[in-house]
This record gives sequence, structure tokens and C-alpha cells, in this order.
Amino acid sequence: MRITYLHQYFNTPGMPGGTRSYEMARRLVAMGHEVDMVTSWPQADGRSDWFTTEESGIRVHWLPVPYANSMRYAERMKAFFRFAMRSAARAASIDADLVFATSTPLTIALPAVHAARRQRVPMVFEVRDLWPELPIAMGALRNPFAKRAAGALERWAYRNAEAVVALSPGMRDGVVDAGGAPGRVAVIPNSSDCDMFDVDATEGLRFRAARPWLDDRPMLVYPGTFGAINGVGYMLDIARVLARIAPSVCILLVGDGRERAAVEEAARREGLLDVNVFVERSLPKCQMPALFSAADMVCSLFIDLPAMRANSANKFFDALAAGKPCLLNYGGWQAELVDAHRIGLLTLGMSANEAAGAIAQAVADTGWMAEAGRRARRLARSQFDRDRLAVQLESVLELARQRRGAMASGVTPFHRPDGTPLFAEAGT
Repeated sequence: MRITYLHQYFNTPGMPGGTRSYEMARRLVAMGHEVDMVTSWPQADGRSDWFTTEESGIRVHWLPVPYANSMRYAERMKAFFRFAMRSAARAASIDADLVFATSTPLTIALPAVHAARRQRVPMVFEVRDLWPELPIAMGALRNPFAKRAAGALERWAYRNAEAVVALSPGMRDGVVDAGGAPGRVAVIPNSSDCDMFDVDATEGLRFRAARPWLDDRPMLVYPGTFGAINGVGYMLDIARVLARIAPSVCILLVGDGRERAAVEEAARREGLLDVNVFVERSLPKCQMPALFSAADMVCSLFIDLPAMRANSANKFFDALAAGKPCLLNYGGWQAELVDAHRIGLLTLGMSANEAAGAIAQAVADTGWMAEAGRRARRLARSQFDRDRLAVQLESVLELARQRRGAMASGVTPFHRPDGTPLFAEAGT
């Protein structure tokens, strides 16, 4: 099958950020499919026109469109539409049996539908975040006309998709609520690269040795974006208390984004920076296994926003693959997994004193930490292994291309090894 895969923010392992599209695409190539990835080159390095590379058998078509999380919302929207308009012709020019587009942004549906219509092939749409629900909940999308237009684009994308892939049960329900046909919506969550993160302990020891301040101190790691929605400043509230009750425990914040400078300055102002709070720039994905190996606990953070509870955070699944306990400060399906499988701490609703106390108690209990890590890795292998979920994705794409079979009849063919459904049906 020839697949044109559109993802505006595609990353290779040598780049910072999530690599779901790379990992899925290279597995599709290994299965015998041809994959052309149409994406943007976000660095402002003087390039202005399309260029092509090959990454693990994937033909990657890069369009220079500068982008950074530090941009204002209006600047981001310009980048979204600029890529959508210029990538439409490129995607339509590639011979394909199927077009597969992954959000965000939602505007990726524009070139995807155009290319599918020109090629007269089906389009499959992957939902990574529910738009426009999320920017509306954040207050970034306020104009009534813009809200209506975004809602119309969302419904149009689902109507034009032969199948929809949602990254969580909550996203699946949101797609159905917006008009997506339940029998054509499959849940394939973010997944765990189990072999990549199952590294020798010496990797973590080398990471620690390169940082004299770390030594053998218990370390919590937040690896991700410093965006308004992430609320990374939450970790400073905890650090203040830890400095008093468990001064050996340190917090490493790794990433970039609009709020990074403010978080770093606040930590410096309060005497926490380089004492029990440390900040480093984003690391390429290929260096993340060493970071996770060095960590005692991995944190996934969001502000308390119900619209975010359906998210499918990469760092959570990487933590599972690395066999590390997880700390979550939000509710939703991932929190339910943490609770059900006893693989970490849930601090939603806790005060900073309570959360810090729970962390200090957990890291001091080496038996609990080791068992939580073992459970995390078992969960990664049994439910979220990337190889297993890539096969499920291939099934969705094949069924969409055939326009018949289980997806057309309303049956979602995704099951655990024991034959039970991976997730409950919508609305349950």
C-alpha cells in the first residue's frame, strides 16, 4: 500500500519531541508499505522551499515553516494555515492508495482531504487532541465566529474520513459526539517503545555522572513542553516543601516552551534553582532512554482542565516502557491506569504539602518504587507496546482502503491478547 502521511510536526529520534509518526511510519515501511511523510521544517535556518530526505525508509517531504511553542496563538495559527495551503499541492502530487493525516493542528485536514479527493483514495484522520474543544477551554479561541468555523472544520474532517483513529477513549467519545460514526472510530493510544527504553543501568549512571549536582539523589523528572497548559510551575510548589522535609530529593525539568523562562526565574527568585530544582533544554528522543534510566519517577503535568483529561501524553508511555513510577496531577483515563495498576502517584486535589509528603514517602520506600516500576513495564508490554499497536494501525488503514469489512460494519477489531476489547465502547 502507498501511504501519504501528513503530520505538520513530524520528528525523528535525533530531534526533540514526540516520535509517534516516525515510529508508526517506519513500522509500516517494515511491513512492506511505501510511506511519504509530508511535514514542516520548523527551524528558521534560511531554507525556504521543499526538500526531501529518507528516514528509516520513509520519504520525508519537508516544508520550511518556522514554529515554536513560544509563539503567540495568532502566530501559530498563521503557521498552521501556511503549511495547510502549501502542503495541499505537494500531498496531491504523490501517488497513493490512502492518505493518513494526524493532528494537531486540525488544519491538517485541509490538505489531507484535498489530496485524497485528487487521488480518489480514502483518507484516515488521527485525533491527537480534541480541537476546537481544547483551545476554547484554554481561552485561546474566543471569537464566536472562529469557534463556529473551527467546529465546522472538525465535523468536516470526520465526515470526509473513511476511518478515524483516536488516541484515547475520551477522544473517541469526543469524535462520536461531534458526528463521527462510532463504528469507524478506533482507539490506538500513544504507545510504549519497550525495547528502546529497556536500556542497561549504565546509561542512567552515565547521565548522573555527567551532572555532579545529581550524584545519587532521588530525582523526579518532568520531560516536556513548558506551555501554559502544562503548568510546570506546579513542581516549584512541591519543591518548596521538599526543600524542607526531604532536601535530598531533586526535580529536573527538561524541555522548552513559552513558560520556561518564567519557571526558571521563579525557581531562581525563590532560592530553589540549582538547589533542588534544575532546568535543562530539550533532549532529542534518542537521548531520552538515558534520562529516564537516571530518573526515579517521571512526572506528567497539566493544569486542572477537564478537556485535557482525554490526553495521551508521550511521556507517560515512555515512563511505562522505562519501568518508572509515574506522577500525574490530573484526572482522566491515564490517572485511572495509574490507580488500577498501582504504578505511581496521583496528586490531583492534594495541597503542595500533601503532594510533597507523598513523594518523599514514595521515594524512601525502595520496595514500593521497584514494584511500581515492574508493574509499569508489564503494563507497557501487555497493552501499549508500539509493535502491537502499529499492527492495529495497519489494520485500520487496510480496512479503510478496502472500504468494507469490520470497520464498515461497525466492528472495531482491536483486542488484547486474551481477546477482550482494548477499550470499552463509546459512552460506557
